[in-house]
Amino acid sequence: MQNKNIVERLKKGEIIHPTDPEYYMINDIVNRTIERSQKLNNATDIHQVRDYIGEITGVTIDESTTIFPPFYTNFGKFITLGKNIFINHACSFLDMGGITIEDDVLIGPKVNLITENHPLDPKDRRALITKPILVKKGAWIGAGATILPGITIGENAVVAAGAVVSEDVPDDTVVGGVPAKIIKSIY
Repeated sequence: MQNKNIVERLKKGEIIHPTDPEYYMINDIVNRTIERSQKLNNATDIHQVRDYIGEITGVTIDESTTIFPPFYTNFGKFITLGKNIFINHACSFLDMGGITIEDDVLIGPKVNLITENHPLDPKDRRALITKPILVKKGAWIGAGATILPGITIGENAVVAAGAVVSEDVPDDTVVGGVPAKIIKSIY
């Protein structure tokens, strides 16, 4: 028997197969998140949105943080939000690996933060592999950017609109393109 339950193993980045006897725990959280997301995305003001996201994450969201609906997440329990964050419309956070967004971060519309992946071997392709994403203080992620599993966006860094970030972004730099490359230093 495993020492950790499947949710702990998921966040640790262990390979999780859909045949795992505890897989129902993931589905239970996903189903709960889907139900609350319906309410979130029908909210009529930013205070309601903040409250529903707090229900999904299990943590009170600071009043200085603003999130515009629609907002999508498949799990929600592994999202950690700091203070004074702005998340624009139609962002998608696949957070089974953990997403941490520090203070003073700006996230443009239609940004995707993806912490989940699958093994390359076709026999194991349905299994999950997760790696966390960290967005450090003061970063700005432009519209339509995609941040892939295991990436850290550095402090005060800027990710250009439409970029696909597959490598860590150093502090105080601007990255852009597919795959994203350093364009320039801010200072």
